[in-house]
Amino acid sequence: MPKTKSQSSEPADLDPMSNAAASPTAALCCKADALYRAAAECCRQHERIARLVTKTGDDGEEKAAYAVVDHCDQMLADMAAAYEKAAARAHPNGPDSEWWHKANALWHASREYARRHSGSDSAARRSCTMRDPESLATLNMEYELEASALLALRHAIDAYHKVRPQAEC
Repeated sequence: MPKTKSQSSEPADLDPMSNAAASPTAALCCKADALYRAAAECCRQHERIARLVTKTGDDGEEKAAYAVVDHCDQMLADMAAAYEKAAARAHPNGPDSEWWHKANALWHASREYARRHSGSDSAARRSCTMRDPESLATLNMEYELEASALLALRHAIDAYHKVRPQAEC
């Protein structure tokens, strides 16, 4: 059997995973990093599906890609809920306040994206039954608002990454 180290090679204060149970701030940082990674993957998959639908005619591939996007959207919602629960108990200050503010902005952007995505899904279901110009205009507006929320999420991801580049996996 290979030998493993019993201690991490990183000091505990530099690795939030090692002292997550000991510190509410470290646990919150872990949740924020998970939210960041989920948001980044969600955006990446949405960009991928946008490229894919212009290049492929394979319905099976598109269906599979949409399933991945749906999974990423759900994962983002789950990570946002986990961050919200953890953030209710911890309010970092001092040197941790910068990443905490960026994480909160990321959480807000994630929630707004989820809300807009839900709105465009509802509008799409309604427009299937009504094909009048007004319902199509509403659907178009909902899709534009969702795209705007996705762009805001991308900006929040970039801002968080600037203060926590080590969150990238």
